[in-house]
Parts: sequence; C-alpha cells; structure tokens
Amino acid sequence: MEPLEQLITAVIQQHPEYHRHLESPDAVLDRDFTPDGGQTNPFLHMGMHISLQEQIGADRPEGISALYRKLTKKTGDPHASEHRMMECLGQVLWEAQRSNRMPDEQAYLACLNACLR
Repeated sequence: MEPLEQLITAVIQQHPEYHRHLESPDAVLDRDFTPDGGQTNPFLHMGMHISLQEQIGADRPEGISALYRKLTKKTGDPHASEHRMMECLGQVLWEAQRSNRMPDEQAYLACLNACLR
C-alpha cells in the first residue's frame, strides 16, 4: 500500500465504531450527522485524524510535531492526543470559514500549546 493508504487504514482500524458506516456506504452517503443530535460525523472525525497525522509528519505548521510529542508524553496515548488536537483544528477551521480567510496558524499553535497545560 501507498503511505497515504496505510495511514487511512490505520485510522479506520482505530475506529471500529465507524466500521458499520464503511461497510454500508449507501446507507450513509446522504445522511447528515448533526452535533445537536449528539452525532459525530465519522468521515469528518477520521479525516481530522488523517489531517493531523499529515501535519505532524510534515511539521506544518512548524512546531506541531514537537507539540504532538509533548502532548502524547503527557497523555500517554497518541490517539487521545489527536482527539485533543482535533478541538483546536476544528476551532481554527471554523473561525477561518466564518471569517472567509485562511486558517490562523499562530492561533492554532497557541491552542495546541494550551492543551499542554
């Protein structure tokens, strides 16, 4: 497998709760996963894991790899660290979309740094 395929496979394996969605894609293609209904969009969730792993691997934004290592040392769990990081990623992306601008890397790194406290 290509490296990206390996990454996607690893993320899928970490999320057995979403396997049913992947096994019956026709049942979920048109479905809205709404947070107000207490639902997590499995594709968004796994996609954020993939995005984080790509950011960490490329150290982009600069410093994210070191922050990930520190957070993982603190939590003792790489997957849990990514979940904490997702909150920051989601917030920065939401703010960028709302303001119709590029994501603020400095705000993103500041949020990630706050996760270490």
